[in-house]
Amino acid sequence: MPTTTYAHYRDVPDSDWRWPSFSPAEIASRGEGAIRINTEAMDKLQSLRNRLGKPLIVRSAYRSPAHNRAVGGAPAYKHMQGTAFDIAMSNHDPVAFEAAARAVGFLGFGYYPRSGFMHIDLGPARSWGDPFPPRATPFVPELAPAREVLADSRTLRGGGAAGAATVGATGVEVAQLVLAETQSAIQPLVPYLDTLRWVFIALALTGIAVAIHARVDDWKRGQR
Repeated sequence: MPTTTYAHYRDVPDSDWRWPSFSPAEIASRGEGAIRINTEAMDKLQSLRNRLGKPLIVRSAYRSPAHNRAVGGAPAYKHMQGTAFDIAMSNHDPVAFEAAARAVGFLGFGYYPRSGFMHIDLGPARSWGDPFPPRATPFVPELAPAREVLADSRTLRGGGAAGAATVGATGVEVAQLVLAETQSAIQPLVPYLDTLRWVFIALALTGIAVAIHARVDDWKRGQR
């Protein structure tokens, strides 16, 4: 198994890092940042990530001797060889995760349901710990976007108000033109009609604003 060790993960040349879903910082020892890159283990980890199609949250990967002693790890622990990873199960179904990990070639499995992660390594084949409890539904199911009931539609109400006010403003404007040409006692009402027209215009703008707000709010909530 070809391995390369660096005193700090920042020393890893970009040209030597070929695993796009992970960074050297994720794989480095949490103690002082040292890193040991086992290419076979990293290739399998990347394959696992590709197979699952969702991020792997690496809780622990390489452990330097000093860091391994600090956390109470076994003297010949796989983490010190760069061939083991502790992966959080917060975004994975443990059963599906283990099946995928076995499929890409991981052989050693440690179950830590109380701490919420699973240990995987290159072997030998073995397992330990209490299995994760089965999940009836691994994650909240995605629901189809809900649609507004037509009678309760804010978009419809806003658009309707805007349309009615626009018609009203147009009608007032026509009435103004007609009355302006007359010589009657009701001609003094023309200025008041102008005020009424602006009221209708304001109502139309308010209705348009309500309709736009409703559509933006629905888009944010996935109600299209």
